[in-house]
Amino acid sequence: MREFTLHSYDGPAGLRLQDGPEPTPGPGELLVRVEAAGLTPPLLRTLRGHGRAPLPYSPGGDLVGRVLAVGEGVTGHRPGDRVGGVAFSGVYAELAVVRPEFVTPVADDVPAAEALAVVRSGLVALAALRTGALAPGESVLVTSAAGGVGHLAVQLARVLGAERVVAAVGSAAKAGFLHDLGATEVVTYDRLADPDGLEPVDLLIDNAGGGTLAAAHAALAPFGRLVVNSGAGGTLDAGALLRGAHTATGLAMARLSRHRPDLVTACRTELWHHLATGALRPACTTLPFTRLPEAVALMERRENLGKLALLPELV
Repeated sequence: MREFTLHSYDGPAGLRLQDGPEPTPGPGELLVRVEAAGLTPPLLRTLRGHGRAPLPYSPGGDLVGRVLAVGEGVTGHRPGDRVGGVAFSGVYAELAVVRPEFVTPVADDVPAAEALAVVRSGLVALAALRTGALAPGESVLVTSAAGGVGHLAVQLARVLGAERVVAAVGSAAKAGFLHDLGATEVVTYDRLADPDGLEPVDLLIDNAGGGTLAAAHAALAPFGRLVVNSGAGGTLDAGALLRGAHTATGLAMARLSRHRPDLVTACRTELWHHLATGALRPACTTLPFTRLPEAVALMERRENLGKLALLPELV
């Protein structure tokens, strides 16, 4: 079996494609043949040494695939089932071991890359909008709007009735892509830093973090809400929260899944419905499995549009 492992904290240069033994599912585990594996910002931080996992290490992430075998005690899945979700290691491989509680069924007729976009990035996007209580007729600002989560949040905001959807990005070259997905305005981050550059919004979905967070927060209208789902950090000014009577909420999907499984289940059902009706149109940049380092570099340069997916079957 081929898999990528990380041998140094040098970003994509630290990745090596190598042959290894086929994994065996242990008790309570599934063995999945990977149809598509996704790239997310946490992978970039892992490759640069965030967390300092012992090396060599096979990174985790989101995936879609077909169950090949089940471990002892697994009752809800069987070989042949198609699933999608998250594994915390070993995703960039031909075969991956996953826990049943971190995957969800995927219909056979959904293309692998589209399914990949929905099962994780779509779930984060919709959960953020639901957590932020977006109401019809309101306005929403989405940062990192051309990325895997952001481009779906833009579409879902319109589906949920937002009258105005502002997409914030690093490059104006992404404007056409986002207007096609339903954004009513596209702004670059330098405009966010201009206090007179943007009409206030009711809800901010922050996917960027860092210095962008404070600038985007300044665009919130009085009594506006902010949902932070970026793991990149960033600082909010408590005084600004107080003056604006703002509400800030952190969104951690693992905690949400553990404590609000009803919301997660409802979001998943809603996402598959929107995909089936064509209201949700995932945009995917796909590369062959062997080009993982190139895909990582593309994401580091923020040049991808939509979800970045590796498709082993293209090799």
